[in-house]
Amino acid sequence: MPHAAAGGVGAVAPADAAAAVAEQDPLVLAAAVVGLLAVLVALWWGIRRFRRTPGAEFTGLLAGRDEVSVLMHPRPDPDAMASALAVREFAAEAGVDAHLQYSKQIRHQENRAFETVLDLEFDRVEDASDLLAEDVVLVDHNEPRGFAGADSVEPFAVVDHHPGDGTGSEFTDVRPDRGSCASIFAEYFEQQGWTPVAPEDEEDIEDDDDRILRSGTATGLLYGIQSDTKHLTKGCSAAEFEASAYLYEGIDEDRLDRIANPQVDAEVLDVKARAINRRSVRNAFAVSDVGELSNVDAIPQAADELSQLEGVTAVVVIGQKGDKIHLSGRSRDDRVHMGKTLRTAVDDIPMASAGGHARMGGGKLSVEHMEGLGPGDGLDREEFVDRLFDAMAGDI
Repeated sequence: MPHAAAGGVGAVAPADAAAAVAEQDPLVLAAAVVGLLAVLVALWWGIRRFRRTPGAEFTGLLAGRDEVSVLMHPRPDPDAMASALAVREFAAEAGVDAHLQYSKQIRHQENRAFETVLDLEFDRVEDASDLLAEDVVLVDHNEPRGFAGADSVEPFAVVDHHPGDGTGSEFTDVRPDRGSCASIFAEYFEQQGWTPVAPEDEEDIEDDDDRILRSGTATGLLYGIQSDTKHLTKGCSAAEFEASAYLYEGIDEDRLDRIANPQVDAEVLDVKARAINRRSVRNAFAVSDVGELSNVDAIPQAADELSQLEGVTAVVVIGQKGDKIHLSGRSRDDRVHMGKTLRTAVDDIPMASAGGHARMGGGKLSVEHMEGLGPGDGLDREEFVDRLFDAMAGDI
């Protein structure tokens, strides 16, 4: 007597069931096969997408555009400019036009030298309508700012190393553990097989050579890394060293030297001298009010200078241009997170803003609001200096 199937008396094997269905309605079986294939393809694509590096995902999304606006932060430094230059390289490979844009000024002599030596051209943005493409990439910052209508701009991609909540609608790569944004883009190039080429070898490059990283871009990325990490001595990660080693073969030493050693504005030297001569030191902290000036970029340079004083572990330099007070701070003291310190110091002052990293920070406030315009009793200049010292000491 035949044995019953495992499923019970009269049970039919799966293969027999499928055959029976096919005999009754072949279209049903065909639809099932197509559905199964669709599921397998979707699963394969999901695994493949998951395994793609961030750089491959970024360049894949970039290639789907006709043109893009690469938006740097309002006053671009070498890290921001190098990052924008990197996006332009990826865009050019994909046949996409890239417009490099910013909103304020490039004033620091190092920043101007970077722009001039590498022969870069940027477009200004005063209003959101000045953006030259609908598709926007943010580099070295993660929230649009510095121009009218900035809040209305929704970037499709964001690549940054600063803390913040800004995101891209399709792509976000924000790494606060990195010392520079340029190191992230260097990683993108390396992982996708781009080869840095020395300046003397560029003449041998054929138009159809794939993924050649030209010397100007490699040099820019290296200096972007150096400038944001104080020449690989502060705030950098292992990735900055790895990126520098990767970029080395493509470095133009002459252009690198010209960017790193530009002519210094006379006012910058004067402001540095004032910062040292007017410094007030309490324990290991220093505050210096350099008074009125015309070049606000001299303030962070003065803070760098003041931070070199023996026995001083945290400094803040105050300077005034017009009706605005500008702050720049540096810290070598693990007890003093400079970004948080400056934020705390201006917290009760209306319309003031400040922030930054553990090692450096900046801020801006209006003289009228500091002195009492709006809610609050206001502070005079000496009281504000006391407040900065209290913030560094953790007393507020």
